This record gives sequence, structure tokens and C-alpha cells, in this order.
Amino acid sequence: MDAFLSTARRYPMVLTTVLVAALAGVLTASAWSWSAPWLLGGFAAVAAARSAWSMVRDLLRGNVGVDVLAVTAIVAAVAVGEVWAAVIVVLMLTGGEALEDYAAHRAEHDLTALLSNAPRVGHRLLPDGTTEDVPVDEIRPLDRVLVRAGEVVPVDGTLLTAVAELDESSLTGESLPAERVAGDEVLSGGVNGASAVTLEVTRAARDSQYQQIIALVEGAAASRSPMVRLADRFAVPFTAVAFLVAGAAWWVSGDAVRFAEVLVVATPCPLIIAAPVAFMAGMSRSAHAGAIIKSSETLEKLHGARAVAFDKTGTLTSGRPELTEVRSAGRLSSDEVLRLAASAEQFSSHVLAQAVLGGATARGLTVAGSGSAEESTANGVTAQVEGRTVVVGKRAFVAAAAGQDVPPTALEPGELAVYVAAGGTYAGALVLRDEVRADARTTVDDLRSHGIRHIVMLTGDARPTAEHVAAELGIDDVRADCLPAQKVEAVVGLVERPVVMVGDGVNDAPVLAAADVGIAMGARGSTAASESADVVILRDDVSLVATTLTIGRETVNVALQSIWVGIGLSVALMLVAASGVLPAVVGAWCQEGVDVLSILWALRATGSRSQRVRVAPSLEQAPVPS
Repeated sequence: MDAFLSTARRYPMVLTTVLVAALAGVLTASAWSWSAPWLLGGFAAVAAARSAWSMVRDLLRGNVGVDVLAVTAIVAAVAVGEVWAAVIVVLMLTGGEALEDYAAHRAEHDLTALLSNAPRVGHRLLPDGTTEDVPVDEIRPLDRVLVRAGEVVPVDGTLLTAVAELDESSLTGESLPAERVAGDEVLSGGVNGASAVTLEVTRAARDSQYQQIIALVEGAAASRSPMVRLADRFAVPFTAVAFLVAGAAWWVSGDAVRFAEVLVVATPCPLIIAAPVAFMAGMSRSAHAGAIIKSSETLEKLHGARAVAFDKTGTLTSGRPELTEVRSAGRLSSDEVLRLAASAEQFSSHVLAQAVLGGATARGLTVAGSGSAEESTANGVTAQVEGRTVVVGKRAFVAAAAGQDVPPTALEPGELAVYVAAGGTYAGALVLRDEVRADARTTVDDLRSHGIRHIVMLTGDARPTAEHVAAELGIDDVRADCLPAQKVEAVVGLVERPVVMVGDGVNDAPVLAAADVGIAMGARGSTAASESADVVILRDDVSLVATTLTIGRETVNVALQSIWVGIGLSVALMLVAASGVLPAVVGAWCQEGVDVLSILWALRATGSRSQRVRVAPSLEQAPVPS
């Protein structure tokens, strides 16, 4: 009963139409049968006026609506005495709106599932060991928070408790609990297990993984694609054809009823419903796969994409380079060169800086403090360490800072070098290796099989390293030694359009914004990259680039198919009605079937259940954008 009342409140016009039709049926079988046509005709006229007013408001907002056909059909049916057909058209309109609403909610379910679990309050630990409940927005880095059994982790943090079990299925799709030990990174959004745990906060709530995902989801759910407006434009010639066929049928037959019969089956609900339902379904499918598409317009661009550009480090490679060798070039020992480099790099967010720091830690070296540090994006870092200027970064950058020539160090395929100067003198080079992702070659091959004509790699690394990676992946177009501005120039200059750019770092933010579609590897990439991108991949999995492209193309195809199915069936019904063999009442019910079929066809954009399960998302336990 509660479900019925809830549905009635949500779709009052549908219920009212059914009740009016039922009452008219009772009156027809009684002594008051003369009043039934007046009841049906009056109600249909009121419903037509309501739709007409809604149509006028849409027009004033600049949206070209197609309700004019439905309104004309209702009025024409009432005028020629086909009042039952008029009420069925009303039911078709109101029922179509209800079906659209239901379909959109069904398709949107996966996209917005994260929102319901968003934590609002955290238990902050006080120095005396007690806790206070505070809004998550008031929790700051270095605070300690208690997460009780069964609660959602409110912010990102480092686990202080010896061991914890977390249910991260709402984020990752993985049903098994994730085990964490003291010192591990814990991302917000997971559900704590049977025991309370303590975290030291590493990021404020607004910067935590879960809140960033929620912000992306909200933006994606609120978007509207030009494809929906394209569906409206489909309706302009469709409306003209409908009036032409209806007018010709009336002129040839001399019967005004024929005019109403044609318009009854021409009501263009499939055009109004199909595209938005398909796009929401596609965005839902993408979110379930682990990629948030911020606007449904992006789906159209993915559908037509002809070129893809990749950043190298952290995108095509693992992004976890390891220090393999320290080559001293002067009086400083290799350990001292590494210690000074790590002391400067501790202020950098670049992935190579983390590798340098990791190498120093592995050798048991103590990193010194610094009075000041300045990072030059895509070049390196300059810092004051123990009273001397330390410069770490690319060879040309270090040479310019040191005011002397810096000889290139010999590298094997797949290696890269970070150069170091201390006190105005070249001190040595750090050799690192970054392995190509296991699924990178498969991703490149998949993109080619889906019609991508041009694949290019853009990187700030030296050409020998870049060409080695490109050869391993089968990429012919390599642009090495690129600064952020040069990456933008390269993407803007590509002839094949639309072009998709895939990257993860701060230096990728400009080119992601410049591309027709920017895809950010958000699991470990920077906030700047994620904010400037059109798609954010939530897993540390480059194969999702090909998956997202596939979803975009299939979604647009389904949307267009839904539109053409609706148009084709409606035109066929119009021609049948024009011949006079399709009564208005029967035609109205046939058009209702066309509406339902169009919606069901559009929902195919969600993909099959096996597809959704196969690509269930998982967020890697790695640092979130910072």
C-alpha cells in the first residue's frame, strides 16, 4: 500500500488519467452514459492545455519541444469525437514521462550509489583520550580520528592500529574484506570491520578520495548532452512529415477523423525520451566500470574520437620508478649526492621525487631540512640545503642552474636519469628505471582495433628513454623533451579529431584541458589533472582508457538506434493510419508500445550484467591526488 501511495504521489497525472478512464467506463455502462464523452473530452482538453503551457515554457527557455504534435493530436481527437483516443494519448504522454523518470533513475542508480554513504561526522581524538564528534569538514591533517565498528571511514589517513579489516566493495566492487596493517594508507569511503581503529589524518575531507569521487559523480549526474538537443532537432522534420501525412490523408479521404488518426500515432515521445535515457545509462555503466565521465557531451566526443595521445610516466609506465644507481661526478660520495638530492626532492610531488626519496630511505640516509624550495614544473627542483643551493632535475635545467656543461650519463633502454648540482657545481646523476605497464600494449592494440588512427606519446623524458618505451608498445609518433606548453601545441596540432589525451600529473593539466577529451588517471594522479579532465579513471589501470572509449561509442550508437527505431515505427503507423484501417483508439495503444520499446532499447546502453561485473571498479591503495 505504501508503495502504491508513493507511486501515486510521484506520478499524479498517470493515476488521474487511469481514474478518469475507469469512471468513464462505469458511466458508459450506466444510465449516465451520455456524460462519459463530456468527462473524457473535458479531461483531455485540460491535459492538452497543461502540456501546451509546459511547451510554451520550454520554448521561452530556448528548448525546442515537440509536444505540439501531442497537443494537436488530443485536440483533433476531441474535435472529431474520438474522446477515448484522446485520453489514451494523454495516458501515453503522462505514462511516457513516468517511464522516462523510472528509466533515468534505474540508469542513474550506479552513478549515484556513492552519495548515500558519504560520511558526515567524524570522531576526533582529544589529547586526554576522549573523542568529540565534529563535521568531517572540520577534520584537519595530523588529527587523529576513531572509526568505530561498521562505520564509513570519513577521511584519508594512515592506520595507527595494528591491523584492520575494511569492506571497500562500495568503492572497488571487491566483496572480500581488505586487510590493512599499521602504517598503511586507508582511503575514505570504506566500511570498517568488527573492531574500532584509529587513523592519523593525511588529507582534509574535501581532498580525500571519497569526496573527490562524489564531486565528480554529482557533476556527471547534472550534465546534459547536445545529443539530447540533437534529438529535439530530429523532431522538427518528423513533425513536418506528420502534419503532411495527416493533412494529405484528410484531403484525399475528405474525412477529418483521418487527420486525428494519423496524429495520434505520430506523438514523438521516443524522440523526447530515448537520448537522455541512453546517455544516463552509458554514464552509469562507465561509473560502474571505474571511470567517471563528467559530462554526457564527452560520450559524443568519445564516439567520434580518431586520435589518442598518452603521457608516458605514470600512464603508459607503472609510474613507480626505482633508483638503480647513483653516479657521482665530483668530490661528493654517491651517498652524499643521493642525500642532498632527496633533501631537495622532499618538497616535490613528482613521481620521480618519490623514487629518489625511496632510494635514500632504502640506503638508510637521513634527509636534511631545507630553508626554501622552488619547483619548476617538468624541469626540476631548486632548494637550499645546509647552506648550499641544490638543483635536481633534467640535464639542461641543472646545467643552466650550475652555469656549466653537464655531460649526459649513459643509459640502458628503459632507464632515465635525474641530474644533481650542489653549491653551483655538477655533482652527479641518479639512474632510475620505470617499467612499462603490463596492460599498456594491449590497451594500444585495443584502441587501434576500435578505429583510432593516430596514437602519439608525449613526454618530458629524454628521447632515448621515450623511444624505447614507444617501441615496446608499438607507438610510432613520439614527442620527447616536452614542456607542458609543448604538449598542448602537439595536441592542438593533431589533424585527426576529436583527440583524446591521457595523463596523470600536474604538468598534464594544461594538455588535458586543451584536448577534445581529457582522461586523467585519478587513482594516483594529481588533483589538477583530475579537475581539468573530462574523464577521471578511478583505478590505476590504463586499460580503462579503451573501456571508456568503447562505452562512449556503444552509448551513442544505442541512443541513435533508439531514436531511429521510434521514428521508423511511428512513420509506419502513420502510413497505416492514413489508409483508414487503423482506428484512433488502436493507434494510440500502438504508439504507447513504441514508447516503451524506445525506452527499453535506450536502456541497452547500460550493458549486460556480465559486462558490468567483469569490469567492476577497484581503487588502488595508493596516494590520492594531492
